[in-house]
Amino acid sequence: MVRFGHEGESSSGCDVHRAACSSAGTAVLVRLLSGRPELRVSAGKAAGDIFQDNKVLSNPVAGLVIGVLVTVLVQSSSTSSSIVVSMVSSGLLEVKSAVPIIMGANIGTSVTNTIVAVMQAGDRNEFRRAFAGATVHDFFNWLSVLVLLPLEVASGYLYKLTELIIDSFNIQTGADAPDLLKVITVPLTKNIIQLDSSVISGIATGDPAARNKSLIKIWCKTEELTNLVNITVPGIANCTPDALCWMEGNLTWTQQNQTETINLKKCTHMFANANLPDLAVGLILLALSLLALCTCLILIVKLLNSMLKGQVAVVIKKVLNTDFPFPFAWVTGYLAMLVGAGMTFIVQSSSVFTSAITPLVGIGVISIERAYPLTLGSNIGTTTTAILAAMASPGETLANSLQVALCHFFFNISGILLWYPIPFTRIPIRLAKALGNRTAKYRWFAALYLFLCFFLLPLMVLGLSIAGWQVLVGVGVPIVVVLVFVVVVNIMQKRCPRFLPSVLRSWDFLPKPLHSLKPWDKHVTVAMTFCRTRCCCCCKCCNKEEDEEESNKKDRSLEMYDNPALTIED
Repeated sequence: MVRFGHEGESSSGCDVHRAACSSAGTAVLVRLLSGRPELRVSAGKAAGDIFQDNKVLSNPVAGLVIGVLVTVLVQSSSTSSSIVVSMVSSGLLEVKSAVPIIMGANIGTSVTNTIVAVMQAGDRNEFRRAFAGATVHDFFNWLSVLVLLPLEVASGYLYKLTELIIDSFNIQTGADAPDLLKVITVPLTKNIIQLDSSVISGIATGDPAARNKSLIKIWCKTEELTNLVNITVPGIANCTPDALCWMEGNLTWTQQNQTETINLKKCTHMFANANLPDLAVGLILLALSLLALCTCLILIVKLLNSMLKGQVAVVIKKVLNTDFPFPFAWVTGYLAMLVGAGMTFIVQSSSVFTSAITPLVGIGVISIERAYPLTLGSNIGTTTTAILAAMASPGETLANSLQVALCHFFFNISGILLWYPIPFTRIPIRLAKALGNRTAKYRWFAALYLFLCFFLLPLMVLGLSIAGWQVLVGVGVPIVVVLVFVVVVNIMQKRCPRFLPSVLRSWDFLPKPLHSLKPWDKHVTVAMTFCRTRCCCCCKCCNKEEDEEESNKKDRSLEMYDNPALTIED
């Protein structure tokens, strides 16, 4: 008799200074509430089904958008990456096919801090700074993919570089990566719900038994007993190899190992005795977590605004945003990267760290120029954790697991080399500020941006990829050509309009809805006004307060990326 015992595990989310405490509170809240258990319950099996289609994953564009969609669904790049690593280790997915999925996971993880920024939409200038500080991460990831994905498809440089590193070193298995934030979050989350992540991996790897299992753990401690039992078979040819086989009358008997699972200890979380389907539990937890997350984020922003005033705020801002003296000013950004990498390594999640600094960017304590290297360091920190986790893999799967983790690491290193060392190449900062200005003027555009970039666009590309390369190229190439043309003309209109034909020196020849958000804003405003007056009577008071606020701030600048309350002059 062979015995196997295992304990169930749960996964998921201060006092140096009050401001630091609030930011750390944001980190724990994001870890606890921003979709870890609840979205994995409601979307986990869908994620496994998406990853199971190996024919689609062989298309690098489809692999990229699948990585984005799955990471947005489960709100955790580590979860989607672990599924990819398990598929690579089991031989269902090649490392080359896994690289675009890892790139997509890098994009999908940035949706969390963008959602956090939306919570500061009450004040236009705070929203401008917060949304720009959050989307600088989005633009870095998207621009890196636009350059590095075609390069990887054409040359396979990430695959070849990581393969060379794996072959050059005799890498041994090591200890598992430390997860320091779980010390805070696990005691709470395991009393709310406990999940079985092996079910998602089982669906992705094609295990038919996993499809009928629930993601919610009912029994936290089980024991598997394997016994050698006698069974009947149709004939001698069907006997178990290397086992006894005999005849008794008209029956043929043989011996076979059968495993029986004995439940020893039932879980004690809230849903252990609920008898609800996974989808219902996921939706309940999702609604509660979003309510708690939004409430706490709004309170944290209010708390930070009330605390960070006067001379203390000036000192904090000066320390965080001051560069080293000349000629070492360039070192400051790289030091900020090290800080971002170290903090992300501690909290085990780039989403947690970037979501924690987003409110600080919104109130003007951290400038966007300083938040950018912190975010880049955060990208590096989350990959080093994955490398350590991969090194804990068994010897037979170590090489492939570690190669996937190294692809993620060198993808971010390559992106930093593209978009940071030379100040002129820090395009994500300029794009994020431009988007911040647009969303501050038309605040509904933030929701449209989230929906388009993280849901509609990936779904459209995935649908075209499933239809085939010919359809994807036939539809995608003309759209890309039009977009490139529009971008080039926009740049020339601002820099050198004299080289353009007179008709292209402005977009006035087009209908106004095609080159301005103002007509759309009227319709959205009418719809929101109708909703406020008819759907929610309590919103009337809020609407009056907002109108008074707008009239008071009418003369304020629309491009204020510095908080006047935190300047020494004021």
